[in-house]
Amino acid sequence: MRNVIALRNGEAQRLSEDAWQLVREPVTALPEGLLIVPLNTWLAQPNGRNGLWLGPDDEIETLQPWLPHVPLIAIDFPSFRDGRGYSQAYLLRTRLGWQGELRAIGDVLRDQLSHMRQCGFDSFAVREDKCAEDALKGLAGMSVLYGRSVIEPRPLFRRR
Repeated sequence: MRNVIALRNGEAQRLSEDAWQLVREPVTALPEGLLIVPLNTWLAQPNGRNGLWLGPDDEIETLQPWLPHVPLIAIDFPSFRDGRGYSQAYLLRTRLGWQGELRAIGDVLRDQLSHMRQCGFDSFAVREDKCAEDALKGLAGMSVLYGRSVIEPRPLFRRR
């Protein structure tokens, strides 16, 4: 993945090199290197080396016993109009308490990044036909949010 933005020490930056390789289709023999494989492929061969990606219909609760062994979870957005990935991210962070790298993949656009950050994403594979440098500006987003989020669980009226 070339257009990857990550939050490192609270600062958004474009990764010049990303070691993770996304495997979209189930394959019989996995290539070498750090892979992000579909959930079913990962569950068939769980290990602490490969990451996994969740589709919008995948149930995150099935991951609970495996979470300590997963280095990276990517959540797929097949369309920017599909918001199920936001819920999956929020539940991974709040209900299941997962602390590893959470990456948005698929139809990821600049306008979504600030909201994705609020749901717990800390890396973003911006669509290949978009400029990652321009997308960095999307993480600036809104300076004040009224509602609660993963990064600020108190609503605005409780922060006074």
